[in-house]
Amino acid sequence: MAKTSEPGAEAWVPETSEIEVLAHAANGCRGCELYRDSTQAVFSAGPSDARLMLVGEQPGDREDIEGKPFVGPAGKLLAEALDAAGIPHDQAYVTNAVKHFRFEERGKRRIHKNPGVTHINACHPWLEAELAIVKPEVVVALGGTAGRAVLGRTVKVTTERGHALEGGPDGATVFLTTHPSAVLRLRGEPEFDEAFDGLVRDLARAVAALT
Repeated sequence: MAKTSEPGAEAWVPETSEIEVLAHAANGCRGCELYRDSTQAVFSAGPSDARLMLVGEQPGDREDIEGKPFVGPAGKLLAEALDAAGIPHDQAYVTNAVKHFRFEERGKRRIHKNPGVTHINACHPWLEAELAIVKPEVVVALGGTAGRAVLGRTVKVTTERGHALEGGPDGATVFLTTHPSAVLRLRGEPEFDEAFDGLVRDLARAVAALT
Protein backbone atom coordinates (compact mmCIF):
# COMPACT_ATOMS: atom_id res chain seq x y z
CA MET A 1 0.00 0.00 0.00
CA ALA A 2 1.11 3.54 -0.76
CA LYS A 3 0.79 6.15 1.94
CA THR A 4 -0.58 9.58 1.16
CA SER A 5 2.18 12.12 0.58
CA GLU A 6 1.28 14.47 3.43
CA PRO A 7 3.52 13.95 6.49
CA GLY A 8 1.63 12.31 9.33
CA ALA A 9 -1.12 11.00 7.07
CA GLU A 10 -3.30 8.39 8.72
CA ALA A 11 -4.85 6.87 5.58
CA TRP A 12 -3.31 4.48 3.11
CA VAL A 13 -4.07 4.20 -0.58
CA PRO A 14 -4.81 0.53 -1.16
CA GLU A 15 -3.16 -1.41 -3.95
CA THR A 16 -6.19 -2.46 -5.95
CA SER A 17 -7.52 -2.77 -9.48
CA GLU A 18 -11.01 -1.60 -8.49
CA ILE A 19 -12.11 2.03 -8.37
CA GLU A 20 -14.83 1.13 -5.86
CA VAL A 21 -12.18 0.00 -3.38
CA LEU A 22 -10.31 3.29 -3.77
CA ALA A 23 -13.50 5.31 -3.36
CA HIS A 24 -14.39 3.51 -0.14
CA ALA A 25 -10.87 3.90 1.26
CA ALA A 26 -10.75 7.62 0.45
CA ASN A 27 -13.36 8.32 3.11
CA GLY A 28 -10.78 7.31 5.69
CA CYS A 29 -8.09 9.62 4.33
CA ARG A 30 -6.47 11.90 6.87
CA GLY A 31 -3.74 13.20 4.58
CA CYS A 32 -4.77 16.82 5.16
CA GLU A 33 -7.23 18.73 7.32
CA LEU A 34 -10.04 19.03 4.75
CA TYR A 35 -11.74 15.86 5.92
CA ARG A 36 -12.66 17.53 9.23
CA ASP A 37 -15.28 19.92 7.87
CA SER A 38 -16.45 18.24 4.67
CA THR A 39 -19.33 15.77 4.57
CA GLN A 40 -17.47 13.02 2.76
CA ALA A 41 -14.80 12.28 0.21
CA VAL A 42 -16.10 12.73 -3.33
CA PHE A 43 -14.36 10.32 -5.63
CA SER A 44 -15.34 9.73 -9.25
CA ALA A 45 -17.96 8.77 -11.82
CA GLY A 46 -17.79 6.93 -15.10
CA PRO A 47 -16.35 3.67 -16.43
CA SER A 48 -13.00 2.50 -15.07
CA ASP A 49 -11.88 1.53 -18.58
CA ALA A 50 -12.66 4.90 -20.16
CA ARG A 51 -10.27 6.19 -22.82
CA LEU A 52 -10.95 9.77 -21.70
CA MET A 53 -10.46 11.11 -18.17
CA LEU A 54 -11.60 14.54 -17.00
CA VAL A 55 -9.88 15.91 -13.90
CA GLY A 56 -11.43 18.85 -12.07
CA GLU A 57 -10.27 20.84 -9.06
CA GLN A 58 -12.29 19.72 -6.03
CA PRO A 59 -15.92 18.97 -5.14
CA GLY A 60 -18.26 21.88 -4.50
CA ASP A 61 -21.12 22.25 -2.08
CA ARG A 62 -23.59 20.01 -3.97
CA GLU A 63 -20.93 17.42 -4.68
CA ASP A 64 -19.95 17.32 -1.01
CA ILE A 65 -23.55 16.69 -0.02
CA GLU A 66 -24.38 14.13 -2.72
CA GLY A 67 -21.01 12.39 -2.85
CA LYS A 68 -20.70 12.59 -6.64
CA PRO A 69 -18.45 14.80 -8.80
CA PHE A 70 -19.83 17.54 -11.05
CA VAL A 71 -23.47 17.40 -10.00
CA GLY A 72 -23.71 21.10 -9.12
CA PRO A 73 -24.13 24.11 -11.44
CA ALA A 74 -20.61 23.82 -12.88
CA GLY A 75 -21.24 20.15 -13.55
CA LYS A 76 -24.40 20.95 -15.48
CA LEU A 77 -22.48 23.42 -17.61
CA LEU A 78 -19.78 20.79 -18.20
CA ALA A 79 -22.49 18.36 -19.33
CA GLU A 80 -23.70 20.95 -21.84
CA ALA A 81 -20.15 21.42 -23.13
CA LEU A 82 -19.60 17.66 -23.43
CA ASP A 83 -22.82 17.35 -25.43
CA ALA A 84 -21.73 20.18 -27.72
CA ALA A 85 -18.33 18.53 -28.21
CA GLY A 86 -19.93 15.19 -29.05
CA ILE A 87 -18.69 13.34 -25.97
CA PRO A 88 -21.12 10.78 -24.50
CA HIS A 89 -21.27 11.29 -20.72
CA ASP A 90 -21.12 7.59 -20.00
CA GLN A 91 -17.84 7.19 -21.87
CA ALA A 92 -15.77 9.61 -19.79
CA TYR A 93 -14.25 9.01 -16.36
CA VAL A 94 -14.65 12.12 -14.20
CA THR A 95 -12.74 12.87 -11.01
CA ASN A 96 -11.11 15.71 -9.06
CA ALA A 97 -7.54 16.47 -8.05
CA VAL A 98 -8.68 17.06 -4.44
CA LYS A 99 -11.31 14.76 -2.97
CA HIS A 100 -12.67 16.90 -0.11
CA PHE A 101 -14.50 20.23 -0.30
CA ARG A 102 -12.51 23.23 0.89
CA PHE A 103 -14.71 26.17 1.83
CA GLU A 104 -15.26 29.10 4.15
CA GLU A 105 -18.53 29.76 5.92
CA ARG A 106 -20.45 32.97 5.32
CA GLY A 107 -23.55 32.81 7.42
CA LYS A 108 -25.34 29.65 6.39
CA ARG A 109 -23.52 29.43 3.06
CA ARG A 110 -20.36 27.46 2.31
CA ILE A 111 -18.24 29.37 -0.20
CA HIS A 112 -15.70 27.57 -2.35
CA LYS A 113 -12.07 28.21 -1.42
CA ASN A 114 -9.23 27.15 -3.70
CA PRO A 115 -7.23 24.14 -2.47
CA GLY A 116 -3.59 24.76 -1.65
CA VAL A 117 -0.50 22.93 -2.85
CA THR A 118 -0.48 20.85 0.35
CA HIS A 119 -3.99 19.61 -0.45
CA ILE A 120 -3.03 18.77 -4.04
CA ASN A 121 0.03 16.88 -2.83
CA ALA A 122 -1.87 15.03 -0.13
CA CYS A 123 -4.46 13.83 -2.64
CA HIS A 124 -2.02 13.03 -5.43
CA PRO A 125 -1.57 9.34 -4.51
CA TRP A 126 -5.32 8.87 -4.99
CA LEU A 127 -5.16 10.43 -8.45
CA GLU A 128 -2.12 8.31 -9.29
CA ALA A 129 -4.03 5.20 -8.25
CA GLU A 130 -6.97 6.19 -10.43
CA LEU A 131 -4.73 6.76 -13.43
CA ALA A 132 -3.09 3.37 -12.90
CA ILE A 133 -6.47 1.63 -12.97
CA VAL A 134 -8.21 3.58 -15.75
CA LYS A 135 -5.14 3.98 -18.00
CA PRO A 136 -6.75 6.75 -20.08
CA GLU A 137 -5.40 7.63 -23.49
CA VAL A 138 -6.34 11.29 -23.05
CA VAL A 139 -6.59 13.34 -19.85
CA VAL A 140 -8.33 16.72 -19.81
CA ALA A 141 -7.31 18.92 -16.88
CA LEU A 142 -10.05 21.40 -16.05
CA GLY A 143 -8.29 24.45 -14.66
CA GLY A 144 -4.92 25.23 -13.14
CA THR A 145 -5.26 23.09 -10.02
CA ALA A 146 -6.08 20.02 -12.09
CA GLY A 147 -3.28 20.83 -14.51
CA ARG A 148 -0.76 21.02 -11.70
CA ALA A 149 -1.97 17.72 -10.26
CA VAL A 150 -1.80 15.90 -13.59
CA LEU A 151 1.44 17.38 -14.94
CA GLY A 152 3.28 17.97 -11.66
CA ARG A 153 4.05 21.60 -12.44
CA THR A 154 2.50 25.03 -12.49
CA VAL A 155 0.43 25.57 -15.63
CA LYS A 156 -0.90 28.63 -17.45
CA VAL A 157 -4.38 27.94 -18.74
CA THR A 158 -4.52 31.00 -20.99
CA THR A 159 -1.42 30.05 -22.98
CA GLU A 160 -1.42 26.24 -22.77
CA ARG A 161 -5.07 25.40 -23.25
CA GLY A 162 -6.23 23.41 -26.25
CA HIS A 163 -2.83 21.93 -27.10
CA ALA A 164 -1.56 18.40 -26.58
CA LEU A 165 0.92 18.68 -23.68
CA GLU A 166 3.90 16.50 -22.89
CA GLY A 167 4.57 14.95 -19.50
CA GLY A 168 1.28 13.10 -19.14
CA PRO A 169 1.05 10.05 -16.87
CA ASP A 170 1.97 6.73 -18.49
CA GLY A 171 2.10 8.26 -21.95
CA ALA A 172 -1.39 9.76 -21.86
CA THR A 173 -1.99 12.86 -23.95
CA VAL A 174 -2.93 15.80 -21.73
CA PHE A 175 -5.10 18.75 -22.66
CA LEU A 176 -5.61 21.79 -20.45
CA THR A 177 -8.73 23.94 -20.48
CA THR A 178 -10.61 26.29 -18.20
CA HIS A 179 -12.69 24.97 -15.32
CA PRO A 180 -16.45 25.04 -16.03
CA SER A 181 -17.00 27.17 -12.89
CA ALA A 182 -14.94 29.96 -14.48
CA VAL A 183 -17.24 29.87 -17.50
CA LEU A 184 -20.32 29.69 -15.29
CA ARG A 185 -19.36 32.93 -13.54
CA LEU A 186 -19.70 34.70 -16.89
CA ARG A 187 -23.29 33.59 -17.53
CA GLY A 188 -25.36 36.65 -18.36
CA GLU A 189 -22.25 38.57 -19.43
CA PRO A 190 -21.23 39.35 -23.04
CA GLU A 191 -18.15 37.14 -22.66
CA PHE A 192 -20.11 34.00 -21.79
CA ASP A 193 -20.68 32.64 -25.30
CA GLU A 194 -17.02 33.01 -26.23
CA ALA A 195 -15.88 31.33 -23.01
CA PHE A 196 -18.33 28.44 -23.43
CA ASP A 197 -17.36 27.94 -27.07
CA GLY A 198 -13.71 27.89 -26.03
CA LEU A 199 -14.38 25.11 -23.54
CA VAL A 200 -16.23 23.13 -26.19
CA ARG A 201 -13.38 23.57 -28.68
CA ASP A 202 -10.85 22.30 -26.15
CA LEU A 203 -12.98 19.26 -25.35
CA ALA A 204 -13.43 18.55 -29.05
CA ARG A 205 -9.67 18.61 -29.56
CA ALA A 206 -9.30 16.05 -26.79
CA VAL A 207 -11.82 13.80 -28.52
CA ALA A 208 -10.00 14.23 -31.82
CA ALA A 209 -6.82 13.00 -30.14
CA LEU A 210 -8.62 9.76 -29.30
CA THR A 211 -9.51 9.09 -32.92
